[in-house]
Amino acid sequence: MTERPCAPAALRNREPILAVLTEELRDRSRVLEIGSGTGQHAVYFAEHLPHLTWQTSDIGDNHAAIRAWIDHAGLANALQPLVLDVESDADPAGEYDAAFAANTAHIMSPAAVRSMFALLGRLLPEDGCFCLYGPFRLEGEFTSESNAEFDASLRSRGGDMGIRDIEWLDELALEAGLRRSGLIAMPANNFIAVWRKIATLWA
Repeated sequence: MTERPCAPAALRNREPILAVLTEELRDRSRVLEIGSGTGQHAVYFAEHLPHLTWQTSDIGDNHAAIRAWIDHAGLANALQPLVLDVESDADPAGEYDAAFAANTAHIMSPAAVRSMFALLGRLLPEDGCFCLYGPFRLEGEFTSESNAEFDASLRSRGGDMGIRDIEWLDELALEAGLRRSGLIAMPANNFIAVWRKIATLWA
């Protein structure tokens, strides 16, 4: 049996994130999680939001951990992971009216972040929502000294990682047909940004 990895950050942030998702996803039914990581968030949110079907996804290397958490939880609404690299894989099958990702945008390359929003623009229906948790810069400024230090650490590792400007994410979202409806401050200098798919305007 694969050992279930435990990310301390997931234990710390799951309750504040759940409080926001309880409101933002109250009228949703099927959520695609992009970058499910260890799988801890998936089983916690599926357990506490039983009206949702929670579809996990990630690159193949992370699937064993995700499966271990899902198998241990035994929840009918927490689904086994799909293979998904937003830059290279085909759009996931199925219909989704919401999407969620945590601590992904700052470890993805800018091209991958753009691809993620483009994917959601194709996948989500009108009024479908995307909730993204993590640190952001606001108007080009870090919201804390610790975030500035974290950003410097990310950039030192290469791979185009770094904390993203919320305004740049808004631009990518709008290109994909989504508009931000909220920015909720979270503990530890993080946020949840919420974008919703807007109606297509035909000429």
